[in-house]
Amino acid sequence: MADDAQVLNTAATGFAVQDAEFSAARERNMRIVRARYAEGNGNINEFFGLDRRFRLVYLRVCMQGPPVPPSSAAPLTIRLDSSAGDAFDCILFTMQHVAPEHDVNFRLTREELAEPSAWTFQPGDRINIQWTNPMPGTISWGTELGLARAT
Repeated sequence: MADDAQVLNTAATGFAVQDAEFSAARERNMRIVRARYAEGNGNINEFFGLDRRFRLVYLRVCMQGPPVPPSSAAPLTIRLDSSAGDAFDCILFTMQHVAPEHDVNFRLTREELAEPSAWTFQPGDRINIQWTNPMPGTISWGTELGLARAT
């Protein structure tokens, strides 16, 4: 009987160590962010994704050009282009009045990224960034999208 208890205690200790190592590796993996870039001077209609499950961590859009009247600033939209089909495509977030004097710095909080997260996507899913340039050829832009692997 004592030998059985010792075996069970040893196994439980081993499982606890494995769980701690797995949690630490998962936490490290979630902090590795891969940046994806695009730039141009027309409208923004860029697609980003990874070949495995991933999370959106941040989006930065920097614009350069002359100021535009507030009525000419356009919304910037983050959309899901779902691998499950058109019925699952959706708008994830929209920022209003984006223009050279109103750059975008969109970062998800740690709580929003905790699994399960609405910001976790499947292999084949793509994030689509869209913005209508009010002065094509005059306003230039650069996007940086941070994606991380999801477990």
